[in-house]
Amino acid sequence: MTNHSSVFTGQARAHTNIALIKYWGKKDPDLFLPMVSSLSLTLSAFYTDTRVSFSESYTENRLLVNGLEQTGKAKESLDRFMSVIGSKMEHPLPIHIESFNHVPTAAGLASSASAYAAMTGAIAQALNWDLDLQSLSRIARRGSGSATRSLFGGFVEWEKGTDDLSSKAIPIDDGLWDVGMLALVLNDKEKTISSRDGMAKTVATSPFYPAFVSSQDSDLELMKKAIKERDIVSMGEIAEHNAMKMHATTLSAKPPMTYLSPDSLRAIKAVQDLRNSGFTCYYTMDAGPNVKILSPASQQDDLIKALRQIFKDVTLVKSQAGPAMRYLSDEEWQELY
Repeated sequence: MTNHSSVFTGQARAHTNIALIKYWGKKDPDLFLPMVSSLSLTLSAFYTDTRVSFSESYTENRLLVNGLEQTGKAKESLDRFMSVIGSKMEHPLPIHIESFNHVPTAAGLASSASAYAAMTGAIAQALNWDLDLQSLSRIARRGSGSATRSLFGGFVEWEKGTDDLSSKAIPIDDGLWDVGMLALVLNDKEKTISSRDGMAKTVATSPFYPAFVSSQDSDLELMKKAIKERDIVSMGEIAEHNAMKMHATTLSAKPPMTYLSPDSLRAIKAVQDLRNSGFTCYYTMDAGPNVKILSPASQQDDLIKALRQIFKDVTLVKSQAGPAMRYLSDEEWQELY
């Protein structure tokens, strides 16, 4: 914590994560308790750096992302989150936030996960909270469900829990072995239907949603077993099936909707063709058009070469297992920004 004339500042970095077993749907929209448990891989390549400051001199909460003032839904989301933070402060103060997203924002690359995980870490540093990562994961959950998992590195489970205390992140495996994820960034524009709106509509109207929920525990246990055995083939098969079950619920919502684009379907077909040609590669997708490809990290360079023959102008970014949230010093921040 840095205190300059009653201005309390802190800064942190958190990496985004991609779920292999999907979070989709809230049981309690206020506490952000999910309908199902989920499991993700934190990614080395995508992260958010955030600096916060609290001061009595501020008149309102402010959020700047990559230098741009945020209004509308982003500001509303922040104000909701800060009401949670304020309830944990003896004397609540307005906050100013500078966030630098090294992630395509709101395009299915979980920018909200790294954003709220980094914000939670920065707030903890500013307020001198002595909390472990699991405790911070409970707080980050109130800003963005997927942020729960971005407090930890490697493979992480978000245990759905039954209340505020029991819904938390659990580290499963550090991922420091021959496993990686390749992001095929087909569209880095903000999506037209937010994850929050999409999942609410799906839960309320899709006749397939109960089947997604009822099969989730089995998928989760099989995935944890495959990770323990470092069996990427089984991990990939489970991840593909789980992702497509999630997307089936959006297609069966009323009215139907989808995050899949024509290029998404081309990418899925490309992954299947590459697998048939000998690569160990499997796709997954979140609420956005971009496709992520699970494979051994040792195959990523060859996969990129092969995908470049099909997708000549899209961004391809390779990741391995990313680290846990970490605090940044004032000196680090000044060097970076």
